[in-house]
Amino acid sequence: MALLALVWSLPAMAGRLVVDSAGRKVEVPDRIDRIVAAGPPASVLITMLAPEKLVGWNRKPPPEELPYLPAAVRNLPEVGRLTGRGGTANIEVVMAAKPDLIVDFGSVSDTYVSLADRMQGQTGIPYILVDGRFANTVAALRLLGPILGVGPRAEDLAGRIENILRDIDRVLASMPPEARPRVYLARGSKGLETGNRGSINTEIIERVGAINVVDGGMPQGGLYNVSLEQVVLWNPDTIVTIDPAVAQHLRSDPAWAQIEAVRRGRIFLSPKLPYGWIDAPPSLNRLIGLQWMARLLFPDRFAGDIRTVARDFYHQFYQVDLNEPELDRLLEGAHGNSRMP
Repeated sequence: MALLALVWSLPAMAGRLVVDSAGRKVEVPDRIDRIVAAGPPASVLITMLAPEKLVGWNRKPPPEELPYLPAAVRNLPEVGRLTGRGGTANIEVVMAAKPDLIVDFGSVSDTYVSLADRMQGQTGIPYILVDGRFANTVAALRLLGPILGVGPRAEDLAGRIENILRDIDRVLASMPPEARPRVYLARGSKGLETGNRGSINTEIIERVGAINVVDGGMPQGGLYNVSLEQVVLWNPDTIVTIDPAVAQHLRSDPAWAQIEAVRRGRIFLSPKLPYGWIDAPPSLNRLIGLQWMARLLFPDRFAGDIRTVARDFYHQFYQVDLNEPELDRLLEGAHGNSRMP
């Protein structure tokens, strides 16, 4: 499958011709200094890969997120988002930012192709689509990096990701299915919204080798609501949530007390500064979530405690050096109160 196949144009043309993940041929400048991210996944990608080239936020980050972001992006203006539900970008605002390129990272379905074609036609700004599926992360970096003029940086990150995935696969190769934890992702105000098997929201849980207990009996993917009775029947041994209020609710509501994960204190809060470790958004931010989940679920099989791992990840991917209070804030609730039966 092609992601971004670089094709040089005729000398008379002012730039390069690229073929994006959707097969669209797009002429881009030889030098790209200013980028608009079409949505949050692309914003994370550019923040990690080439933060000095990002010209604005889809959503201006709140103060608590700023220490976890590269210095080059902390004071950027808000330009809105072009993709997803609740698109907020104004074409005039996007054009006023004078970007050399618009990048979208995620789905390359017909809906996103249509949006890219329409926006490019209206603004004259080159717009490329990059397949954002987690399995294609390494290839996406290695192909996008040279286009943006940051090939060595892209190779550095891609190599680190390969090492992370190789480490995960090494452990999984010797682990029988019956030894793998059974995990439930608790979302929504009462913890009863969750991700079906194969959903982008549970991708990290499944990639780390855990069993997502949720089988909605429908095509893979998507979020949907379940009953507490159903969760009791699934009886997960581990629960992960992205919301502190949900974690507290599950620990204190007697109706949840019969579930194995609650009895054992295995309710874990996913860190989310500056972005979620499980999803929100589904981009490169999930790589640290993969390392966290691996150590959470298989603590005797992976080297390095999560503080050290997180410090190193943020240094390499976000280009920030976290102090001890910042690490404390980041990891609050991430260790849960786990105990063996």
